[in-house]
Amino acid sequence: MDSVKSENKKLHFGEFQVDPRAGELYRGKKKIKVQQQPMQVLVALLEAGGEVVTREELRERIWPADTFVDFEHSLNTAIKKLRQALGDRPTDAKFVETLPRRGYRFLATVTATEGRAEPKAGTAEGLEGKVFTVAAEEGIECIVGPVNNAAFREWERLKELGDDVGVSMMIAEKRLLLLAVGQEVRMLSVDPATGWYEARVLEGEHYGRTALIHQKSLKETSHKKRK
Repeated sequence: MDSVKSENKKLHFGEFQVDPRAGELYRGKKKIKVQQQPMQVLVALLEAGGEVVTREELRERIWPADTFVDFEHSLNTAIKKLRQALGDRPTDAKFVETLPRRGYRFLATVTATEGRAEPKAGTAEGLEGKVFTVAAEEGIECIVGPVNNAAFREWERLKELGDDVGVSMMIAEKRLLLLAVGQEVRMLSVDPATGWYEARVLEGEHYGRTALIHQKSLKETSHKKRK
């Protein structure tokens, strides 16, 4: 497999494709929801080109020495969620093979092509300063916005551990903001590679605070800028 580690490549296997730079997995044209650590495990396996990736190699790559987590539980959870996303089974694996006490190996043939897996809706150019409204799927009344990168990393870690109490404490401490659907925010900075944007809250309980909001949860308002 040539230049699999290039950030400008998209990786294909079976009916799936992966954009490593954006951390996105697609099945055909449908985007599959995958959390950060399972996606990092998948990219590591794809980059290995069919070679075994040991548990220790995954720990060093995804869970650095200064990360205080139960590594065994976190890795097992990440593998389980990855298999769920791929529709794979440990007893009859098509993609992720387990080598007991050693690590994992990706079984399917992987090819790499230039470009991104799927074009995003819009680009980052000229978004700073524009006003957006918070959006979500029907039936969802609010979204969660980490206040900074440190809060984002902690939130991701707690989600991986299934620590709902920890997430609730972050909300109580206002390190995670609950933003109501329909609230207006002003774009401050954009990161097209990850899809997470920094925005200023323009109304409601958290007026004036900043939060990281994913682009899928933002809808541009009809007016260009708000005074």
